[in-house]
Amino acid sequence: MTSEKIRYYSTAGKAPLRAFPEVLFEGQPSDGGLYMPTRIPVLDPDELHALRGRPYREVALAVLSRFLRNEIPEADLERITLEAYNFEVPVERVHDRRHIIRLDRGPTASFKDFAARFMARAMQFYQRREDAGRIILVATSGDTGSAIANAFWNLEGFRVVVTYPKDEVSERQARQMNTLGGNVIAVASLAKFDQLQANAIRAFEDPDLVRLRLTTANSINWCRLMPQIGYHFYGYTALEPEKGEPVVDAVSSGNFGNVTADFISKRMGKPVGKILVSTNENDEFPNFLETGIYRPLRPSHACMSNAMNVGNPSNMRRLFDLYGGRIDRNGVVHKPPDLEAMRRDAEGISVSDALTRLTIQRVYETYGVLLEPHGAVSWAALHRYLSYTGGEPLCLATETAHPGKFPEALREIGVEPDLPESMQGLDEKRQEFVELGGDFAEFKEFLLGLG
Repeated sequence: MTSEKIRYYSTAGKAPLRAFPEVLFEGQPSDGGLYMPTRIPVLDPDELHALRGRPYREVALAVLSRFLRNEIPEADLERITLEAYNFEVPVERVHDRRHIIRLDRGPTASFKDFAARFMARAMQFYQRREDAGRIILVATSGDTGSAIANAFWNLEGFRVVVTYPKDEVSERQARQMNTLGGNVIAVASLAKFDQLQANAIRAFEDPDLVRLRLTTANSINWCRLMPQIGYHFYGYTALEPEKGEPVVDAVSSGNFGNVTADFISKRMGKPVGKILVSTNENDEFPNFLETGIYRPLRPSHACMSNAMNVGNPSNMRRLFDLYGGRIDRNGVVHKPPDLEAMRRDAEGISVSDALTRLTIQRVYETYGVLLEPHGAVSWAALHRYLSYTGGEPLCLATETAHPGKFPEALREIGVEPDLPESMQGLDEKRQEFVELGGDFAEFKEFLLGLG
């Protein structure tokens, strides 16, 4: 096991190598790429086997320490991990060898809590060495914003600006962002997520905004993606498989941080038979795997699994990079990836809203298991895959948010979902937000007013 520190390069290939603290606060390189590690560490089969049945925090620490050894002292990294993951992570058998991992037990009832809580504590660890504060700027299509806002809420030295498409998030998702107040500023925009994300990227590159000390907590930041690798390992070890036994993973995919983390877990030694890249009707990646031609969707389609309404996922840059390719943030392919290798590892499956609704209903009526729209997409993708491949491999589908966040969708099948404890009383809280259009000049003026 090497003790050499991992450095980080840009997928665009023009920015200098960076150390972890620089990557953490810079968020993205100056050349328009995304940061990736120069070396992906590996857990050997014996190490992985020893983690079977162990608590989540132990598995997460084992993964994080591979990247952060000699960056954050061992005792501090253990403390950060214990503080970040003070909630359960259920892995449930639905039937036969098909399971779901519920990533919805954190404070905002979404899988985004895993990354946001670790990232906030890592930033605080380094921020103590600085005097000036920072503005965390995040664009969200649903759950990212509430997770980041909650993770940094009232954290000294930070302000949070979270911008979301007003008409494409659920009422409860919006309330999780715009009822906090304090150091959290919610911006409800009349634009779609892809435009908000583009505006955020432009803001980081705008010299007029440098004095604001902006940093990103979107999954374009490596420290947002890295902690997600932990739950992909944990989902596997919690199943207590035989040594080396492969798993089929069905992963809900929007901006592709979730699924890219699973591709990296495979590179780190997790036995994965196939990764099912499960999308809603924003099917640019399934189409790419089939045709070899990448075409971003502009505008993205508005689907009930709203956090996945992304027509040109940012993390496509990392996914292409893993397979030797290069794509820019506009979706222009400069070097094709090894498509055959990608096809061996992955299957792209798009799920319609109609099938999403039907899946929620059938799984609830047949197994008594309640899924929300994003988890229903991954379950439907898994069901479709197994219908034409046959067999009964070990399978795991991601349930990325609590059903209580989507009462409108679940009422269609006659179910009123319970609210998680973290969301009790949310509907009565006072909302405060700034409403903007999608124009960058207007957004820039707003940001300058914060300085």
